[in-house]
Amino acid sequence: MDIQWYPGHMKKTRDLISQNHKLVDLIVELLDARAPRSSLNPIFDDVLGDKKRLFLLNKSDLADPSVNNLWLDFYQKQNKDILLMNSRSGSTKVILDKIRQMNAPIHERMIQRGRKIRPMRMMILGVPNVGKSSLINRLAGRASARTGDKPGVTRGKQWVRLGKDLELFDTPGILWPKFEDNQEGIHLALIGSIRDEILDRQSLALELVRRLIKDYPGVLRQRYGCEEEGEALVIMENIALARGAILPGKQIDYERIARILIDEFRGGILGRISLERPDNGAVESTL
Repeated sequence: MDIQWYPGHMKKTRDLISQNHKLVDLIVELLDARAPRSSLNPIFDDVLGDKKRLFLLNKSDLADPSVNNLWLDFYQKQNKDILLMNSRSGSTKVILDKIRQMNAPIHERMIQRGRKIRPMRMMILGVPNVGKSSLINRLAGRASARTGDKPGVTRGKQWVRLGKDLELFDTPGILWPKFEDNQEGIHLALIGSIRDEILDRQSLALELVRRLIKDYPGVLRQRYGCEEEGEALVIMENIALARGAILPGKQIDYERIARILIDEFRGGILGRISLERPDNGAVESTL
């Protein structure tokens, strides 16, 4: 299953980042905790160089908590600054404290050189639909950025003031021109970073069923009351029967059951599920 998506506006976003990253003191990069490797955009390494970065594993409440801990340990062993977060609820104090801590040396240099103290500036980056706008709204304490559940809602560039001492440069979500590994495309599609309209949702749902059976046995049985033995397609058809995804003539509505499965995974209804582990423990695609 080969998935590629790089619309023209993403090239403009790359140029925007390249032209403006020197204006900021810190990069805040959001990753999806369910797929940290696939949501780590390689473009940023090329464009940002050695710019100081804080990584936030967002949507950690939707990911397997034991796998979250593996990822934290993995990044910390590489001396990366990283925090777990849920952009929809919970306090932002830990995030703001970490940002101020990382920016403290710059603030101290301003004082030593007798310069006027200016707000610390940061740029927030991530793949589409990773939760940047929701985080900004909470950091700012108001609905300052447009939010939505579709990739590509945030457009253009904007500065957001966070209190007296912080300014944030927001950018639209961006992918990269070609996924070298088809697993990247599958994971990004499952977490909602690629527009559903271009996807083969039925094949994507089948891949999800295969992975759940292997990595999280019992999840489908508990949610839908269906046995998990046999081919993924048969299991998906049994789920369709259980959920009433039936067309006239008692035919399976494959598109509808595919949407149900994908949406319930994305919304955490199926439970806390991770697609990747630091040890490359993701299920190999058979598509």
